[in-house]
Amino acid sequence: MTKAKNTICLWYDKDAEAAARFYAETFPDSEVLAVYRAPTDYPAGKAGDVLTVEFTVAGVRCIGLNGGPAFKPSEAFSFQIATDSQEETDRYWNAITGNGGQESACGWCRDRWGLCWQITPRALTDALSAGGAEAKRAFAAMMTMRKIDIAAIEAARRGDT
Repeated sequence: MTKAKNTICLWYDKDAEAAARFYAETFPDSEVLAVYRAPTDYPAGKAGDVLTVEFTVAGVRCIGLNGGPAFKPSEAFSFQIATDSQEETDRYWNAITGNGGQESACGWCRDRWGLCWQITPRALTDALSAGGAEAKRAFAAMMTMRKIDIAAIEAARRGDT
């Protein structure tokens, strides 16, 4: 496999491999590609400790760096996963929040390693891109939600609320 010219590097305290394996189990088109270990002892660890992990999340190339506790993830970076049904939305949301993560607002949640995710049904993005009163109603409905409820978004878009 050819190395990607541009890869997202994600900083973890020490669990890059566990995170990569969780993402590979949770999202289609995701896999752990390689695990690189320290060849010798070093100031922050021992020979054999995992240094970096190459993986994909929904087709996006990433490197997980076990860099220690100095830097924490923030909402300034998130993965946005487009979903096609409530079942798919629920599956991803529940996998992330049910595995030590936490809910946030408007379809955002955080995994147990601190990375942010937007679980975004296409029905929501379609409603917002429609513009006008439809978008305004869908946006207002979204603002009251944690996990996105597709039926409620579609009802708001139609003006049924």
